[in-house]
Amino acid sequence: MNPSSGPSVLARLPYALLCASILAWSAGTAAPLRGAAIKPDYHLRSTPENTVILMSADNAPVLKIKSGAIVEIDTICLFGLTDDKPEQFFIDNGISLDLPVVQEMLAMKKAMLAGMPKGTTMTGPIYVEDAQPGDTLEVRILDIKSRTNFGVNQNGPGRGGIPDLVPRPYSKVVKLDLKRNVALFSDTIEVPLHQFQGRMAVSPVKERGKLPSGPPYPDIGGNMDNKYLGKGATVYFPVQVDGALFQTGDPHAVQGNGEVGQSALESSNTVTMQFFVRKDMHIKRVEAENATHFIIMGMDKDLNKASHEAVANTVEFLQQRKGLDFFDSLSLCSLAVDYEVTEVVDGTKGIHAMIAKSLFKDAAPGYWYPGASASQ
Repeated sequence: MNPSSGPSVLARLPYALLCASILAWSAGTAAPLRGAAIKPDYHLRSTPENTVILMSADNAPVLKIKSGAIVEIDTICLFGLTDDKPEQFFIDNGISLDLPVVQEMLAMKKAMLAGMPKGTTMTGPIYVEDAQPGDTLEVRILDIKSRTNFGVNQNGPGRGGIPDLVPRPYSKVVKLDLKRNVALFSDTIEVPLHQFQGRMAVSPVKERGKLPSGPPYPDIGGNMDNKYLGKGATVYFPVQVDGALFQTGDPHAVQGNGEVGQSALESSNTVTMQFFVRKDMHIKRVEAENATHFIIMGMDKDLNKASHEAVANTVEFLQQRKGLDFFDSLSLCSLAVDYEVTEVVDGTKGIHAMIAKSLFKDAAPGYWYPGASASQ
């Protein structure tokens, strides 16, 4: 058995093999547990040469790693930076131009002004050795931290959850108290931080060409904007091309379910991820889990169809992973599964199902990040 095998696979094994597999998995996993020091094998900076805007099988990898490697990945957001004088944003908000992350942001803006495609930047792609089409790329989010002490939220007419009611464009800069882990929304309002990456994806097959990262795609990921995919989560991607070619960006400091005002609190993050090639797991669409829940997603331009997809995908998950028949699967979905609106602001909208692991008495122990709550 692959030492990286997680509880989703263990739960499907016969009891005798299950016991042996748990011992092997517990002894063999290389992931640091909660509270342990994390020692990355690589650090990938968010420089223009390490960045892509479009997802494509033709993108040259900026890093090649082996299964099990830990990579610390820098990501940035350029909200607030104007084309004519991008440094003015930092001057106006009392942010030093000498900060390394500010220098990276200005370098990225300069590259875009010089002809680099404009859009949301993603660091990568990362080539994972031995990942082949039909495999699954397991991505464990070991840690994620803000790189800046500010974030930006913006909206305008025709955007967000109430596009007809927004009278004018607006932008709000929110300072972050990183010691207390809160966003200082106003003198009387503080929002607890919960950093996560809005965009995570493997590359599509060559025949699909260059895909924008604006929408999410059920089979490769993209702009999923799912706030539960932060520290302690595991995301599974169906590998489409050799090496998987993984990229991530759209760093958020915090977001509510729905992301109803066009954007979250867009910021810059450093995310530490561990990558495993799973030869024993074959999935058709992106799925996730954390210590307390399985997370199944539905995506479509029509929110009703996204809901349909989320329910259908959950039923399929319960049939294939938990051995329930169709009727019991749908019944359990109605009785015990929470369906939440992921986001409504992009062209493709999302619904995600939260399936509590505590429902299943045969749930395998040993999740790599114990004690995390659903919101972590």
